[in-house]
Amino acid sequence: MPLHLITRLIFATQPFYMEELTDVKNILRLELPTDPRWVNLTTISLEDILTDHAYCEQKAATSCISLIQRYPEKEKMVEELAPIVTEEWGHFRQVLAELNKRNLKLGRQRKDAYVNKLLEFQTRGGSEADRFLDKLLFCALIEARSCERFKRLSEGLEDPYFRNFYRKFMESEAGHYTLFIKLADHYVPKEQVRKRWREWLAYEAEIIRGLEVRGDRIH
Repeated sequence: MPLHLITRLIFATQPFYMEELTDVKNILRLELPTDPRWVNLTTISLEDILTDHAYCEQKAATSCISLIQRYPEKEKMVEELAPIVTEEWGHFRQVLAELNKRNLKLGRQRKDAYVNKLLEFQTRGGSEADRFLDKLLFCALIEARSCERFKRLSEGLEDPYFRNFYRKFMESEAGHYTLFIKLADHYVPKEQVRKRWREWLAYEAEIIRGLEVRGDRIH
């Protein structure tokens, strides 16, 4: 049976529930936590979830490179993001190694509906400062959601190896999330950052509500 049909079957036979809402909001500021059953779905196809994870790490490195190329005059940002590029690419290699170790294949990159929806919220007009702020908050939000997903995996998977594997990724993503917020605070008045961040969080929660939860997706 195709994975997306298995996903729908599992969701159709279980009541919807959420947990750790307080922790998610207090630590990561996310308005809506991931449905905990998502962890069970990820175990259906290890090859699919590792492939998607690998491309997420690759895109994270690319996003940092793009910011550096776009804003080379922002010296603090360049200095802070340069090592993140190396770290994210190292994560890509780690995930690729897990695939190879299990004789699994890196599949093709899929369309990322979550990220594409987030991109629609970025400021298109307005000032360059507004667009810059949105780029930083866009990255922060992806890192925060990735951190939350990795936390789910580190706590919910049965395999001790993969629980530890994703624990390390969770800690890394948490650091990246806070870095992007700190960079925003460095370049933009904090009140403006907080106001726009609340708007991003509310918008992201609506995306999460509307997207199909699939076990072959990190987001």
